Amino acid sequence: MKIDKALEAIEALGDNHVATSATTPLREDAFKLSDKEKIALIREDVKHIMETLGLDLNDDSLSGTPQRVAKMFVNEIFSGLHPQRKPEASTFDNNYKYGEMLVEKNITVYSTCEHHLLPIIGRAHVAYISNGTVVGLSKMNRIVDYYAKRPQVQERLTMQIVQDLQVVLNTKDVACVIDAKHLCVNSRGIRDIESSTVTSEFGGKFKEESVRREFLDYIKLETRF
Repeated sequence: MKIDKALEAIEALGDNHVATSATTPLREDAFKLSDKEKIALIREDVKHIMETLGLDLNDDSLSGTPQRVAKMFVNEIFSGLHPQRKPEASTFDNNYKYGEMLVEKNITVYSTCEHHLLPIIGRAHVAYISNGTVVGLSKMNRIVDYYAKRPQVQERLTMQIVQDLQVVLNTKDVACVIDAKHLCVNSRGIRDIESSTVTSEFGGKFKEESVRREFLDYIKLETRF
């Protein structure tokens, strides 16, 4: 009965991408197993899925797929689940007294939709106004990549990036906009290959219309080299 009700709830949700939490839902024992142990278990699960689909795993092209998928899940596309992989974001004194906003735009986003485990591909634009400290530019990219490398909802990803940088920089004045394509929309379901999803999170001074507008104008600039 409980299983039937759970399946009914899943069917009712359908393709609606609803986030239940601003933090990634993790069990308390999420990191009890080592990466090696997780890979071994996932390999068997992927093998079972492929066999259920009727695929012949004795074929040379398919025989290594379960192992490849398991390693990819743990070491690559879901590597951001483990807190030990969180990038260290060292800050520095703003000795040159730069007082305007700093914008890092067109940061590549590769993530995975937690509803269908299909790719989310897009760009993130991140900005902050220093209150006395600055962070290395590459660390902004690494923070985006860390939170992207887990099953995600785009709204949550946007919020997590801003919240992390607010802690690192000790300021509320952080903003993020993400524009991304969801292959669960583009390649299945409605199969709308043109649509993309835009999310934003504005903190501190970025809630002010003039500051927010300045940031949005910056990310519209076309960069040429």
